Amino acid sequence: MQIEHLGMDVREPAAMADWYVKHLGMRVVLAKDEPVPVRFLADSANHVIIELYNNPVVKPLDFPAIDPLMLHLAFCSNDVKADYQRLLAAGATAATEPKVLPAGDEIAIVRDPWDFAVQLVKRRMPML
Repeated sequence: MQIEHLGMDVREPAAMADWYVKHLGMRVVLAKDEPVPVRFLADSANHVIIELYNNPVVKPLDFPAIDPLMLHLAFCSNDVKADYQRLLAAGATAATEPKVLPAGDEIAIVRDPWDFAVQLVKRRMPML
């Protein structure tokens, strides 16, 4: 089996999608506003799709209350420090400053403007 997408109920799917396209290199593969606003975004390698939608029947997750190590979306980065600073300048907030882990991986975590955790990672040894 293959994962098709990961869905997240968020408050402003269109605005969030626009930010992910502009600042994280994703692209919209499907956008609809009826029966609920939804945006499907693909990563730059066309390997992962996330769905951002807003269903008024359910309450969206309280992202600020969720520890970023418990739930985050990780992006490969060639320069974690530079991408971290670039995303902060684009409206993200700091969660975990750039650091090198004992295994040699470099990571940092920001929260996007909707408080969802976005991890930047440069692996010493690529996972795939």
